[in-house]
Amino acid sequence: MSECTFETLIPSAPKGRFHGIRRAYTPEDVLKLRGSMQIRYTIAEMGANRLWELLHNEDYINALGAVTGNQAMQMVRAGLKAIYLSGWQVAADANLAGTMYPDQSLYPSNSGPELCRRINRTFQRADQIQHLEGKDNIYWFAPIVADAEAGFGGPLNSFEIMKAYIEAGAAAVHYEDQLASEKKCGHLGGKVLIPTSAHVRNLNAARLAADVMGVPTLIVARTDAESAKLITSDVDERDLPFITGERTAEGFYRLRAGTGLANCIARGLAYAPYADLLWWETSKPNLTEARLFAEAIHREFPGKLLAYNCSPSFNWKANLDDATIANFQKELGAMGYKFQFVTLAGFHCLNHGMFELARSYYQTGMRAYAQLQEIEFASESDGYTAVRHQREVGTGYFDAVSVAISGGKSSTTALATSTETQQFCSPSEYKASHLSIDYQNQQGTFHAEFDNAVYREGTKALEEFAKEAYYARMKEAYKEIEEFTRMDDE
Repeated sequence: MSECTFETLIPSAPKGRFHGIRRAYTPEDVLKLRGSMQIRYTIAEMGANRLWELLHNEDYINALGAVTGNQAMQMVRAGLKAIYLSGWQVAADANLAGTMYPDQSLYPSNSGPELCRRINRTFQRADQIQHLEGKDNIYWFAPIVADAEAGFGGPLNSFEIMKAYIEAGAAAVHYEDQLASEKKCGHLGGKVLIPTSAHVRNLNAARLAADVMGVPTLIVARTDAESAKLITSDVDERDLPFITGERTAEGFYRLRAGTGLANCIARGLAYAPYADLLWWETSKPNLTEARLFAEAIHREFPGKLLAYNCSPSFNWKANLDDATIANFQKELGAMGYKFQFVTLAGFHCLNHGMFELARSYYQTGMRAYAQLQEIEFASESDGYTAVRHQREVGTGYFDAVSVAISGGKSSTTALATSTETQQFCSPSEYKASHLSIDYQNQQGTFHAEFDNAVYREGTKALEEFAKEAYYARMKEAYKEIEEFTRMDDE
């Protein structure tokens, strides 16, 4: 019997995947916790390995925060290779409580995993549509880097939310070192840190969950020490240089002013053995400070992957000139910040885009929407397809399902005679994509039409469908002729 190691427990992990990673438990502990049936979490597994490959082979990976599945789908269609799932956006407009919250961990803890699942289901539908069309030009299952907040509690909560994210298909999950019950957005005041050792336990719990599930999920350790003013306890000696000794009315210890960056570096060094990426939350975009953090980490942990929040909470033009903004991500990438993201991109794009349309619509009526439609048409040359919204969400896919169920005789397919087909296709496009089949027997006339930019003339899908439908009709016709002849003979 071969020796049990973490590599053998997670055979899908790339070679060297866990080099330098420290665990406070053994492979035998993992085996005991797995149960008798090992379940494969394919999307999470593929996403983790793809993200790992991208982070090691690209100068950097930049992502935007998606608040809906369709936003994530458009991000991938536009060329982005990864998706960020923001807890802030979940709180604001995508939580299972069905309300709007600030980023203070007020929403149900399974809301983030459910948004992750929703995004991956959207990717799955987009992939199915593309496959049905006989194309393979887009890799749809972009890795999702997801926000686990402060774990919504202690190590057991961190363990459970990691499991939930893996079941939902996340590739990476990040945890921050704030007190869960007082958790705040990284750019709000009133943040309370937990001791360094407490966050190490949370990171270790998250790793254990991934190991138990057999997935090489990436763990991102975030520290909010740069702007935090309070800490729960002075129990960890590593935190003492940054504590004043003063206590607040709630019993928290105050942190020394002006030591934020140094505290982030100290915590980053402590978290590095337990995490795959390190992220320090910053108060403004500052390349000098970013370089100081990166150099301090890489002196002790060469090549350690870093992450950077290119936050919409920053006033970018007030802090940096245009040239610096243009090269900001390239500069960060050269320092080792391999994953860079705009956390609330979905929220801001959704709100400003709808505000502009509504304002114009209020002022000018239908001209405003027609102008939006023209902008969409113009984007088609860049790969945009959502102007044909029926096809975008899979109407053609379910037409194909109907045809398969009915043995090729469906007369209720939806897209061929839709206004989208009639008005959004040029005559040549309509002719190239339109398939009409009629067959009449004693029971009546069967009619099926298809166009959803799915069955294209000359494609394998069209040829195979037409062939199968033709033979099905011929078989029925011959059967009826035989029956009629037999009745005549009698």
